[in-house]
Amino acid sequence: MALEFTDANFQSTVLSSEKLSVVDFWAEWCGPCRAIGPVIEELAKDYDGKVNVGKVNVDNNPQISMNYGITSIPAILFIKNGQVVDKQVGAVPKSVLEKKIQANL
Repeated sequence: MALEFTDANFQSTVLSSEKLSVVDFWAEWCGPCRAIGPVIEELAKDYDGKVNVGKVNVDNNPQISMNYGITSIPAILFIKNGQVVDKQVGAVPKSVLEKKIQANL
């Protein structure tokens, strides 16, 4: 299951992690976000133990969204060693996200 990243745990679970983190910025009211949700869940299962895959609800966690300049959702950031190494804005097929994960493992 995808992790839930929040303003409170983002530093410890994403920025301090040595693993690649895939962070999906989303909201309940966003249709494309709901469409990509199952893909994020699949990636969480596929890469369990290798990659931190999770979601940030932008309505509940405005600080993280502001820190990364998130203005359009869904926005998926790929973060490794505390740095954004790749980014995807908008709903895309699973294969696109898998390529980005493989490139940054």
